[in-house]
Amino acid sequence: MQPRNMSMSGVVDLAAVKAAQEAKAKAEQARAEAARQGGGGAVTPASLVIDVDEAGFEREVLQRSTEVPVVIDFWAEWCEPCKQLSPLLERLTQEYNGRFLLAKIDVDANQMLMQQFGVQGIPAVFAVVAGQALPLFQGAAPEAQIRQTLDQLVQVAEERFGLTGLTVDADASEDARPAPVPAGPHDAALAAAVQALDAGDLGGAVRAYENVLSDDPANTEAKLGLAQAQLLLRVQDMDPAAVRKDAAEKPGDARAQIAAADLDLVGGHVEDAFGRLVETVRRTAGEERDAARVRLLELFEVVGADDPRVTAARTALARVLF
Repeated sequence: MQPRNMSMSGVVDLAAVKAAQEAKAKAEQARAEAARQGGGGAVTPASLVIDVDEAGFEREVLQRSTEVPVVIDFWAEWCEPCKQLSPLLERLTQEYNGRFLLAKIDVDANQMLMQQFGVQGIPAVFAVVAGQALPLFQGAAPEAQIRQTLDQLVQVAEERFGLTGLTVDADASEDARPAPVPAGPHDAALAAAVQALDAGDLGGAVRAYENVLSDDPANTEAKLGLAQAQLLLRVQDMDPAAVRKDAAEKPGDARAQIAAADLDLVGGHVEDAFGRLVETVRRTAGEERDAARVRLLELFEVVGADDPRVTAARTALARVLF
């Protein structure tokens, strides 16, 4: 299988400024907590390469990606090119000395993860930065090409997301593990947000979720809840018939299509909502195009980054953007 190059040039647009700000805040929190506990959060060289399964994916990949870029190697025992690529990636991981982690995923044992990432063949290499999945390359690529891609990844992670990597202690015990950073006691605030949603107090729910995120910007539950509450607040006073009539009569009007996409999603028509906005991005330019793109990213938050429909829509968005 020939390698398929994937450019890193679209990372900033696809991840959005909000994700960058949250990642920077989370990284600063992690450093501050490590300093408070009197440690530097150093890791051992062996802990830079990890085996990940579906049960541990959120903890080992998504959460860790707010501290350091995570490169994912999709492989299988029967895959001959994987036997060439995987050792090379492991060696480069040690050489980069904490600038990224390598997560190895056996596709035979983790079919759901393979499907969610849209993996068509292996070996396939992705990265996750601040919770955003980015395709890097497919196939047993040459070492020079891999180094170039990793250099771009490290640069984007540092400059755009504030992720400077991990401190590696070569002399540390192999049993040493970095101390987990506590997320903080947000259960009461999250419960208050849910109660507000149940009571129809959408504004109160938005404020409650925002309060959680002000203390813990990477809190997955709060980000999802906030996106859902904001969506419900937007459609609360809409006249569905009027909105859909307006969208049908004005296919090139971004505002009309954005409103209709919100209704699509609330009605459970996820793919229709995504398709409508991708097409609007393709049709429009300037501020209208950017508004449609931003709303699409917001709707991704509502559905969840690990949903295969989001993965497919991200790919479609990338095609029309680049």
